[in-house]
Amino acid sequence: MGFRQSAIQKNLRLRAEILQAARRFFIDGGFLEVETPCRIPAPAPEAHIEAVPADGWFLQTSPELCMKRLLAAGFPRIFQICRCARNRERGERHLPEFTLLEWYAAGWTYWEMMDHCEALVQNIRSRLGGGNRIAWQGDVVDLSPPWDRLRVKEAFERYAPISMAAALDQDRFDEMIGCVIEPRLGREKPLFLYDYPARCAALARRKPGDPDTAERFELYICGMELCNAFTELTDPGEQRQRFAAEAAQRAAAGLLPYPSPEPFLDALAGMPPASGNALGIDRLVMLFADTARIDDVVAFTPEEL
Repeated sequence: MGFRQSAIQKNLRLRAEILQAARRFFIDGGFLEVETPCRIPAPAPEAHIEAVPADGWFLQTSPELCMKRLLAAGFPRIFQICRCARNRERGERHLPEFTLLEWYAAGWTYWEMMDHCEALVQNIRSRLGGGNRIAWQGDVVDLSPPWDRLRVKEAFERYAPISMAAALDQDRFDEMIGCVIEPRLGREKPLFLYDYPARCAALARRKPGDPDTAERFELYICGMELCNAFTELTDPGEQRQRFAAEAAQRAAAGLLPYPSPEPFLDALAGMPPASGNALGIDRLVMLFADTARIDDVVAFTPEEL
């Protein structure tokens, strides 16, 4: 019998090289690699992310809450490569179990994080060999700096049939981003889409002087989202209010309620100003392997188990 894994052996070797290159980039940059539990009692109550129940607790959707507690405990630069799970996520770019590279740096804002994210991808490309251009599904993208940056409001003005405000009022924001705007981003140069509406960033700091805007960005290359990053919210009272609002949205939608993550909220008062980033390793491998299917870069799909 034939094995699917044999046909994608080259991609799996590439995946290993990417993981090794990412680790070396962070270690050389003074980041400490950490490990946190993958089964937790209370995930962040985000309205659009569904955690997988696990023996009374939940599989982590992200290591975010535990890693921020380590920041509060005095670890200024940390990173982690870990497995995460999200319910009802399966498609050409989605798996219910996936690999995240997540990192945090005390004293940074999302501006420094954009520069660092750019340096990470360029460094990985350099370690893999090859120049500044990569080809993906017929597109050729120039990775040389500086990368493009576009505010969310401006992306709506440029690409969407309705304004950002109208999309929010009509509950069509995610539809416009995912179906209309996202496919057009990062086609010639990687692009940071930034300054999201505050209501679309439950754990991000509001922009000083502009409370309706959150300091959040996502990176797009060839129309594919690769990461989600913030200047982190460090106000426990505001974070509690945001979690309550997300929990209310979940309840209104009939979704499973989560316990409040009290240890995280207690630790938040001691967390320094920081920025964090979560980058999907599977999608990064897809990009460098020039494949449109996430199945082509993982050793086992759920259907094979």
